[in-house]
Amino acid sequence: MDVGIGLPNAVPGTAGPTLIDWARRAEQAGFSTLGTIGRLVYPSYEELTALSAAAAVTERIRLTTGVLLAPLYTNAALLAKQAASLDALSAGRLVLGVGLGGRDDDFAASGLSTSGRGRRLDEQLATMKRIWAGEGTAGGPEAIGPPPARAGGPELIIGGHGPAAARRAVRFGDGWIMGGGTPQMFAEGAASVDKAWQEAGKPGRPRKLSLAYFALGPNAREAADGYLLRYYGFLGDMARQIAQGAAVGPDMVRGYISAFEQSGCDELILDPCSSDPAQVELLAEAVRG
Repeated sequence: MDVGIGLPNAVPGTAGPTLIDWARRAEQAGFSTLGTIGRLVYPSYEELTALSAAAAVTERIRLTTGVLLAPLYTNAALLAKQAASLDALSAGRLVLGVGLGGRDDDFAASGLSTSGRGRRLDEQLATMKRIWAGEGTAGGPEAIGPPPARAGGPELIIGGHGPAAARRAVRFGDGWIMGGGTPQMFAEGAASVDKAWQEAGKPGRPRKLSLAYFALGPNAREAADGYLLRYYGFLGDMARQIAQGAAVGPDMVRGYISAFEQSGCDELILDPCSSDPAQVELLAEAVRG
């Protein structure tokens, strides 16, 4: 199983130079990917922008949106162009993870309703796939470029829970990502995606990813609580459960890695609760054991 690390794009107060330093350190430490998480009504860096900055100072590490809230990007052609641009500029390192999003304030700030967002996402993905394939659009026969580094577009990973997410992953994606939860929850979701993939007769197998949170060092618990209780405060008591589930010691990190690997996970992205760049080396040491 690959182990990636999140960029602290959603950790409040993260300075631009810190984000750049973090990306360099993550590549040097050997992590498989740099991941982002997304919100609109929050003091976070927009994901494609943050990953573009990371792409400029790295050469090997993948760049994963885990996940981009695609229904908030109402111009599907422009989103396809943005993704293809980052993919081409990074020599094919973009992994575009997309999901529905569920916070009413993100949608209200965009002048959108949460109702119908699944249908809108399906329409977006169909449009983006056509554009990446070089087909014309309703605006004219000329293709929207640049061509992505990989034929057919960047690797596309679908986030979400339940049958609709599984069907969407099969129809449009190269795989599926769980945006938080236990290894058992992951195993159940992964089995659903695998079954839908096989029933559809789609060749190969879906790549399956998950997220988990970490904070390491002497102030690990304070960092996890301070960040996660704020980020997930809208969930009430569940925010406390999420914070308590953060890996706050090397043994917990290794335990999560082992459990997710046994559950069939192909890549686990450990998202930080602190933007202190020393967290990169602390996580690398914990992973190595």
